[in-house]
Amino acid sequence: MKKPWLLIMLLPLFCISCTKETEGPFFGNGFHNGWADQNSIVIWTRLTTTPEMNRTGPKFLVPSAQEHRRLDKIANPDSIYAAQIPEGYTLDQMEGACPGMPGEVRLVCYPLRNPEERIEHEWKAVDKDRNYTTQWKLDGLHPDTKYIVELEARRAGRKKVTATAEGSFRTPPGRDSERGINFCIVTCHDYPRRDDPVNGHKIYKSMLQPFPDFLVHTGDIEYYDKPNPFALTEELMRFKWDRIFALPNQRDFYRQVTTYFMKDDHDVLRDDAYPGMLYGTVAWERGLEIFDKEQFPSNDLPYKTIRWGKDLQIWIMEGRNFRSLNSDPDGPGKTIWGKEQKEWLFSTLKESDAAFKLVISPAPVLGPDRNSKKDNYSNSNFRHEGDEIREFLKQFDNVFICNGDRHWQYVTNIPGTTLWEFGTGAGSDSHAEGWKQSDVRPEHRFLRVKGGYLQGSVYRESNVVRIVMRHRDVDGNIVHEEQFERKLSN
Repeated sequence: MKKPWLLIMLLPLFCISCTKETEGPFFGNGFHNGWADQNSIVIWTRLTTTPEMNRTGPKFLVPSAQEHRRLDKIANPDSIYAAQIPEGYTLDQMEGACPGMPGEVRLVCYPLRNPEERIEHEWKAVDKDRNYTTQWKLDGLHPDTKYIVELEARRAGRKKVTATAEGSFRTPPGRDSERGINFCIVTCHDYPRRDDPVNGHKIYKSMLQPFPDFLVHTGDIEYYDKPNPFALTEELMRFKWDRIFALPNQRDFYRQVTTYFMKDDHDVLRDDAYPGMLYGTVAWERGLEIFDKEQFPSNDLPYKTIRWGKDLQIWIMEGRNFRSLNSDPDGPGKTIWGKEQKEWLFSTLKESDAAFKLVISPAPVLGPDRNSKKDNYSNSNFRHEGDEIREFLKQFDNVFICNGDRHWQYVTNIPGTTLWEFGTGAGSDSHAEGWKQSDVRPEHRFLRVKGGYLQGSVYRESNVVRIVMRHRDVDGNIVHEEQFERKLSN
């Protein structure tokens, strides 16, 4: 392991290194963290045969819409691969491939300012049945502390280290902390629609200035049901995750920022996915499992509330695991969040004394949305539960909804109410679509059909605490801002 002072100097400059040995395993996907609170976090990583993705392989064939439907229906792996992989090649040889590899990983974690407080997890094998991944739950952490993470890789049973990965995270401050908080929220990006072909999505570099305390990805992190390739098998689904997280911008960002990953329909199976659905060879239940237990840091429950100091509390909502069928008739029994999660949200919102509260949802609650959509609370076929939630939220003047899913940036305020919703917008301009720029509704405070992200700040000034919500473009320029304040009690 490197000396702590040397690591501090080098940390911003690199995250992955390998020995002179030409054979792996390597950390081609770096590592992620998830579910952080004041005293715990989950670290995830994956071992790969190469330190970088394949940049020179052939591109996928693109079946027609009719052929895609046929492949989906017949669910035959040989046909699925033959229609998308050029003859004579394997999936591991395709452009973007970052194949997994067996091996062992060792983890060391310690506070930046107190390196003697080391948490060490000895060598353990990655799980080849879970895409050569492994993860650790780290407990007993200190609030508001920057931790350094060091990972080492080796072949099973050997002593020689073949690769290392370094990075960091920060735990949330305690509920009495009055320091300012800076955060980012994103949605909707996939590999084909990245705006930097070599490095990934430009927003990841933009979001590092100013450096965020945390990021929430609200889902549609990848799109199984879009071409290049259509991920109609588990192997193709994994290929897409391996590829997008091998992009340098993504890999560099996630190794050093505290992150909460959420999922939406395209991360599970397909557009507007719900229980009972299939996509090619993959069933609904398997799609949930791949996201929740394999490809991302895992938690006992797929939802959580986290206090970020005295003035901010966030709620990470789960929008797929507990939902009814979209086609069910609307009424009291039809749900997206599920009875238990909804009751938990209502009770914890009432209990919270945070100055500002963010309910972060994978999909809209207020909208507006297109009349043709039938998948979220702003759509007519989930109106009963949507109305219940909106009516409940009206009692608060310090609760704001932040959502992903929609491919345009917007701010909605239902006239005459305290209901506000901030749609983050897609992660690149080429991914922005689905709404006309000219279609500005009475509830719109802001509308922009372009890519970007949502950046927020909570801070104290004189006798008030403020939250500022800024929509930024992919280069980080502010395109809209809303500000709210609450007076501090004497």
